[in-house]
Amino acid sequence: MQKPQDIRIDEYDYPLPDERIAKYPLARRDASKLLLYKNGQISESTFCHLPELLPDDSLLVCNNTRVIQARLHFRKETGALIEIFCLEPLDPCDYLMSFQTTGGCVWRCLVGNLRKWKTGRLSRTLSVEGREVTLHAERQDHTDSETHEIRFSWDNEGITFASLLEAFGELPIPPYLNRATEESDKETYQTVYSHVEGSVAAPTAGLHFTPEVFAALQEKGIPRLELTLHVGAGTFKPVKSQTIAGHEMHTEYISVSRETLSALASSTRRIIAVGTTSVRTLESLYYMGRTLVHNPEATADRLVVEQWQPYDGTPDVSPREALLALIDYLDRRSLDRLVSATRIIIVPGYRWHIVQGLITNFHQPRSTLLLLVSALIGDRWHEVYDYALAHDFRFLSYGDSSLLLP
Repeated sequence: MQKPQDIRIDEYDYPLPDERIAKYPLARRDASKLLLYKNGQISESTFCHLPELLPDDSLLVCNNTRVIQARLHFRKETGALIEIFCLEPLDPCDYLMSFQTTGGCVWRCLVGNLRKWKTGRLSRTLSVEGREVTLHAERQDHTDSETHEIRFSWDNEGITFASLLEAFGELPIPPYLNRATEESDKETYQTVYSHVEGSVAAPTAGLHFTPEVFAALQEKGIPRLELTLHVGAGTFKPVKSQTIAGHEMHTEYISVSRETLSALASSTRRIIAVGTTSVRTLESLYYMGRTLVHNPEATADRLVVEQWQPYDGTPDVSPREALLALIDYLDRRSLDRLVSATRIIIVPGYRWHIVQGLITNFHQPRSTLLLLVSALIGDRWHEVYDYALAHDFRFLSYGDSSLLLP
């Protein structure tokens, strides 16, 4: 039997003409096409009809993260343009605390045109909330081969870093759109339920939802839960190795309330994840809880889910036991929210624990997201994608959607 690490990425390739990549969203979010894969059968509808297509006993789980204006541009005295792309906070390391800082903070960043910025401090002055503020950026030690620690400071302590990003920053849209960010993207590249800032890419399966769709779901009696996974730039990182063993998954930070954990533990409904980010969060919860079942005194750092952890041995804990262990972990520490991280990779051969269905867009060829889809519906992903290509579905972030019910 093939080990998951030995999966060849060229087996998950398909032709995607550039004209099939949606460069802009539709004028109305829920007017997008919806491919339905149910019990091995493929059909199509429109996203506004999602409530009618979901099983009556469904429970939707959405990622409420909000994309930040993470791209900052500075110009050196020489005229060189330097781009700093904020990835994650380092000091303070908590997202909320970092956004609320009023004097300075350190972030892990990507730096564009790095060869033009060897030393020195970059500065830029703008009006923020009616006050003139100068933002400075200084390079610290390298974090790894690709990213850098950047210390930000500013000369007005009445202004938060969140306000600075809003004023100085640019919303990062996917590189494969091959266009500059436009003012409209500030609204269309956010889900209507996004409210926890921290992502540098949108959980795009949620972009199709509208208040009208949620109202129809409520009328049908389909409940919704929210959790948070801050999507990193690594979500666009291509698989360059021949086998998946050579691909390193990026770390993503999650936050799940005790209330959501309790609802998941007590639910007998069919759990439908809205997007691959919700999938990775939900399935990571199982492995965090499993760690606690075997070691109730495990510290927070031991709960981080490593890339290949799900493939080490046979699961010996039920999903409910795992979720209850997480709730107990919070209660013993008087916490109301689980905050942790995951590097989980979900590929064919994965054993599912919590997720029983998926709403997701159509993903890039040779991507870990396509592998996740295949892990859920098997080799039938070929038929799903062939159907979408043959029936004028729009692909990737601003494209159409699918409801996968294996």
